[in-house]
Amino acid sequence: VQVVESGGGLVQPGGSLTLSCSTSGFPFSGWPMFWVRQAPGKELEWVADINNVGTVITYTESVKGRFTISRDNAKNTLYLQMNNLKLEDTAVYYCARNRLGRNKGRGTQVTVSS
Repeated sequence: VQVVESGGGLVQPGGSLTLSCSTSGFPFSGWPMFWVRQAPGKELEWVADINNVGTVITYTESVKGRFTISRDNAKNTLYLQMNNLKLEDTAVYYCARNRLGRNKGRGTQVTVSS
């Protein structure tokens, strides 16, 4: 199993980023997928998930209306569009096969700072 997250960076409050997660080694189209994040000094936190066909989506309360999770099963890729970013969104973001971070990659750093 290989999972590679990308697209992070430094952005000002109110800015936007789109994260991508490229996967291989497992049947991507048959699995629900998750974005989780870990802020400095904090526990891993579930952010959003999407079922295998993209018809059932759930978000943690703090990102509702700002983040959009999506997937392209033809490309084995998961996405997270993040708008109106806030200071508290600063974290390393991972894609995973469950809320606990199963098979997560190295992550991509998102820093929101003025």
